[in-house]
Amino acid sequence: MIDFSLTEQQKELQSLAREFAREEIIPVAAEFDRSEEYPEQVIAKAAQIGLLNVSVPEHAGGLGLGMLDECILGEELAYGCMGIYTILMASELGITPIVIGGTEAQQKQWLEPLVSGAKLASFALSEPGNGSDAAALKTKAVIDGDEIVLNGSKMWITNGGIAEFAVVFATVDASLRTKGSVAVIVPRETKGFSHNKIHHKMGQRASYTAELVFEDARVPISYMLGGVGDGFKIAMKTLDKTRIPVAAGSNGITKRALEESVKYARAREAFGKPISEFQLIQAKIAQMYMGLETARLATYRAAWLVDNGLPHVSEAALAKAYASEVAFNAANEAIQVHGGFGYVGEYPVEKLLRDAKLNMIFESTNEIQRLVMARGLLKD
Repeated sequence: MIDFSLTEQQKELQSLAREFAREEIIPVAAEFDRSEEYPEQVIAKAAQIGLLNVSVPEHAGGLGLGMLDECILGEELAYGCMGIYTILMASELGITPIVIGGTEAQQKQWLEPLVSGAKLASFALSEPGNGSDAAALKTKAVIDGDEIVLNGSKMWITNGGIAEFAVVFATVDASLRTKGSVAVIVPRETKGFSHNKIHHKMGQRASYTAELVFEDARVPISYMLGGVGDGFKIAMKTLDKTRIPVAAGSNGITKRALEESVKYARAREAFGKPISEFQLIQAKIAQMYMGLETARLATYRAAWLVDNGLPHVSEAALAKAYASEVAFNAANEAIQVHGGFGYVGEYPVEKLLRDAKLNMIFESTNEIQRLVMARGLLKD
C-alpha cells in the first residue's frame, strides 16, 4: 500500500523547520549573501532547537532521524536560504561516512560531541585537480607506525576549517587507484592542518567553503575508518545517500520561486490588470508547480528506499539531478515573472538562481548523475 501522508512527528519537524526558516533565516539571508560571513548565530539557534546533526544515531546520543525526515527538514530550511541550509546539510555529509564505515566506538567518540552546541562536521573528497574523478586522489597518506601522516590539499570543502573535524579521503599509493584509498578523521586542531576560505562565490555565499591543506599532518591510526582500500567505497556509499538532501534543498528553492512568483503576479499590474491574468505568466507558474511536485516525489521515493534498506543508487542520482535542474529553471522563470525587479536584489529571486546553480555541481555534477543512472540501466 502506498501512503503519502506524513507522520505526526514528521509534521512537527516540518512545522519547526518552516517556522525557523521564516523567523530566523529569511530576515538575514540577504545580509549573509552580501557579506559572505558565516552565520554563526543562526547555526547556534538551529542547534538549540534540534535542527543540526539530526542523523547522529541514538546510540551516539543523537536523534537518529531517517533520510525522509532529513528531506522534510531540508526543503523547509532551503526555502529560507540554500546557503545556510548547506552548512547543516554538509555537517550531515561529514557524519555519514562515520555512520557507514566507523565502529560503534568511533561513532561515539566523534559523533557524541556534535550533539552538544553548534558543532559541525565536514567531508573532504574533492581536490584541485580531480573534481568528480574521486578515484584519482593525490592527497597522500603514509602509515608510520601507529600514526597516519597526510600531505596534500582538498578543494571546495563546505564547513572546511570551521568544523570540529574533517573526514579526509587520501591514498597510500596513487597507482592503486581505489584499492589504495583511505578515509581518515582529522580534527581541526591537528598540527599541519590549515585552511583557506574561498571568496567571491556565485551563490550560497553564507556557507563556509574552503581549501584544506595538509602538511605532515599526523593523526593516530585509530582515526582511520575501515582499512586501506575502504576509503573510496565509504565515499561512494556516502554520496549515494547524501545526494538526496541536495534534492530536498533544490525543492525548497523551487517552492520559494513558485510562491514568490504567485505573490508578485497577483500584485503587479500591466495593461490595466494583474499579470496573473496573462496566460503566459500562468504557464510559467504551472510549470514551476509541475516541477516541484514531481521533484518532491522523486526525492521522497529515494529517501524512502534508503530508510527501508533498499537499493537506491540510481534513484538518488535521479532525484539530485532532476530536482536541481527543476530548481534552476524555476528560479530563472521567477526572474522572468518579476521582470526588471527580478534582476536586482530587491526581490529574492535572483539569489535563488545563483544558489540553485551549485546544486547542479556539488556532490558530483549532474553529468556524473546521468552516468550513474545509465550504468545502472545498462548493467547486466
